[in-house]
Amino acid sequence: MSVLENRLVSRQLSEQDYLLEIETTGRGWVVERDGNIVAFAIGNAANASIWALFVEPGQERQGYGRQLHKVMVAWLWEHGHDRLWLTTESGTRASRFYEAAGWRLAGTSADGELRYELRRPE
Repeated sequence: MSVLENRLVSRQLSEQDYLLEIETTGRGWVVERDGNIVAFAIGNAANASIWALFVEPGQERQGYGRQLHKVMVAWLWEHGHDRLWLTTESGTRASRFYEAAGWRLAGTSADGELRYELRRPE
């Protein structure tokens, strides 16, 4: 909850939502540094989405996000998906990160967030 953008603090998300994403529909990964989690990611294999990818403030630009992204996307491809998707707020570092990683803007979600898609490389 320490991130500065795209915070997962919606009143719609509960601990059960996180557990469902990690234990049932998806998988999660973390980066630890000196015994502390400094970044985490959650991919949803049921709907081919990036559910979360966050790096703690002060730990950015260390490559943690790129490492997590690479592992998570590879895992989702292994589940047979040809196209992945995610949503993020407009004008954020996250939107720039995903664009640099090859994601393409596919529209806007019902709640006004940008929807990005990534197609499996041929």
